[in-house]
Amino acid sequence: MYANDEARPVTLDRRDGPYGEVALRRSGGRYEIIANGTFLMDTSDGRSERLLVDAALGALPAGRADLSVLIGGLGVGFSLARAAAEPRWARIAVAERERAVVEWHRTGPLAEFSEHALQDPRVSVVEGDLVAYVHEADVTYDALCLDIDNGPDWTVTEGNGGLYGPTGLAACRERLEPGGVLAVWSAQPSAAFDDALRAARFTQVRTIEIPVDRGVPDVVHLARKPA
Repeated sequence: MYANDEARPVTLDRRDGPYGEVALRRSGGRYEIIANGTFLMDTSDGRSERLLVDAALGALPAGRADLSVLIGGLGVGFSLARAAAEPRWARIAVAERERAVVEWHRTGPLAEFSEHALQDPRVSVVEGDLVAYVHEADVTYDALCLDIDNGPDWTVTEGNGGLYGPTGLAACRERLEPGGVLAVWSAQPSAAFDDALRAARFTQVRTIEIPVDRGVPDVVHLARKPA
C-alpha cells in the first residue's frame, strides 16, 4: 500500500498514437513516460542524458560556436535543456515521433524539465520517426545525440533495431558533417555495438560509463565520422 496519495501513481494523460499507447504518469515527486505499458524514462535523474550532450560537445572543436546538433528523442527533456543551455549550439533539432510528448513539453508539466527550451529560437522539432528521418533527411549536423531506446540491445519498438545495424549506422554517418560525432545513450554497455560502429567506418569509438543507483551503469557510446 502507498503511504499517502502523493506516492500513488496517477496517470495524467493517455493517448493512442501511430506506434500504440503513450502515457504520462506522476509517481511521487517524479513524472514517467510509459509506452504500450512499458516504462521508458522518468524525471528522477538526468545525469546520463545531460552527459550525452556534453560528451558530444566535448568531442567537437573547442573554438567553434556555430555547431549543430540533432537530439532524438525529446523524452523528459533533460538532453534538450542541456543543449539549449550551451550557446555554442547554434542550431538544435529534436526528433520526437509522439505528438503527445511534444505537447507535454509545450504546455504540460514536462516543460519544467526541458526548461521551456522549445521556445528557444535555435530549437526546431522534427515530429516523426527518427529512424526514417536519418535515412531521408537532406540536412547534416555536427553531432547526433540519440536516446530513443534503452540501448542498442533493448529497443522500444522492433523498427528501431535497424538504427544500430549497418544500414542505420550508415545513415547516421551520412547525417553528420565530416568530423562529426555520434553519441548513443544506453542502459548498459554493448561491446557488440562498439564493434558495429567500427564496422560502419566510425573512428575514435569509446564508451563512457555513468554510475547509477541500480548498479549497472548507464553508458554513452561515442564515435566520430572521419573528417
